[in-house]
Amino acid sequence: MACAKDPSPDNTFQYAFCLSKSTERSELRYAVTILDGLVKEGYEHQLDCAYGSAVALYLLREYDRCRSRCEAILRTNPDNRVASELHLACMAAAEEADAQKFKDVALGSTAVAVGVGLIAGVASLMLAKR
Repeated sequence: MACAKDPSPDNTFQYAFCLSKSTERSELRYAVTILDGLVKEGYEHQLDCAYGSAVALYLLREYDRCRSRCEAILRTNPDNRVASELHLACMAAAEEADAQKFKDVALGSTAVAVGVGLIAGVASLMLAKR
């Protein structure tokens, strides 16, 4: 691996940027850590680091953090098409996740109501048989 042999900022960035598209949660988190570290160290390609972190956060379903990274990019680079697209995708995914949570709560409440109704029905049958 070139990064291990030559841990230059450019090689570290390329390694972390590749990790930012992984399917493994641990690798995605590691990518965010590395990319954020490069930004703190003043690495010259900070927008690319921020975008890589945003991609990893999106894949981790951390939509609020992803959105804030995209917004930071867009504040300094309003014409950045990929950050704009990721920002929109992130907002849509967050809305969908919220809608799914609401749906899950509604289904759970319905199940509880049905369960209570069944218990009440069985109890009334038992009392009626006495």
